[in-house]
Amino acid sequence: MVEQQQNRDDVAPSIHKPVLYQAVLALLQPKSGGRYIDGTIGGGGHAAGILTASEPEGRLLGLDRDPEAIAFARQQLAQFGERVVLVNASFGDLATIAPEYDFTSVDGILLDLGLSSRQLAEAQRGFSFLNEGPLDMRFDTRKGLTAADLVNNLDAEALADIFWRYGEEQQSRRIARLIVANRPLSTTAELAGLIAGGTRSGNKRGRYRHPATKVFQALRIAVNDELGEVEKGLTAAVSLLKPGGRLAVISFHSLEDRLVKQFFRQMSRDCTCPPEQPICTCGSKATLKLVMRKAIQATTEEVAENPRSRSARLRVAARNES
Repeated sequence: MVEQQQNRDDVAPSIHKPVLYQAVLALLQPKSGGRYIDGTIGGGGHAAGILTASEPEGRLLGLDRDPEAIAFARQQLAQFGERVVLVNASFGDLATIAPEYDFTSVDGILLDLGLSSRQLAEAQRGFSFLNEGPLDMRFDTRKGLTAADLVNNLDAEALADIFWRYGEEQQSRRIARLIVANRPLSTTAELAGLIAGGTRSGNKRGRYRHPATKVFQALRIAVNDELGEVEKGLTAAVSLLKPGGRLAVISFHSLEDRLVKQFFRQMSRDCTCPPEQPICTCGSKATLKLVMRKAIQATTEEVAENPRSRSARLRVAARNES
């Protein structure tokens, strides 16, 4: 899963490479007989690693809001048979979904908050401005408002608020007025071209960044209520972990990472135990214990192999005794 930060060196591959793969496995510590949840199954890369490391009796519940992702993951993970259960649902609904499949008191949960390479590569999904497609951006194309609905019906003030709040776009008002003056807009190419022609180009650390990048990110977040789902998912995940069970979260932009960081900090506020200690013993009433103080980032080698991993941030916390 990857952030929609599409630079000229970011081509859209058809095969998804799970980011921070080795770090996730090392920190989740899968074991035989363990129960695990992958809240965003995506291409099944992380899930396959967890299932392999937890052989022969480890089980995994995989969720995804995208029905196409579930279908793809079912093929990729077929070798694991009944050890894996796949459900077309949001990790925001974990509190009700997990008990239905007897996944309570679990050993580890992974939430990967970005987009998959497959989603970006499919033009008809409308996530990417690299390929022309409809302004959709829904994870589940069977329900909800599309990006086109927002772009063509909201007033300039509401659009600017979305671009600023979810994309931190400094030209949010200018872009919103530009959209209102030129709609209706129906394709990714129309929207991206309009923004590129009416705003200043962006450069980040010497790399070109398309001026529509933050707008596309903001629309996607708004269409899918991503931050709201993250808040619900984090709370549900903590409630499902057994003592010592670990929650790993990979985020791809500052809004998500800030939300995760603040949640972990709040839930572990009273704990003073060192990171290498698996469960809190300092007598605090903190629900979580931070496994590491700072987020893990991709190595130089991983970024060279998979450029989309450059913005990934991995945070991990462990459940304390009740």
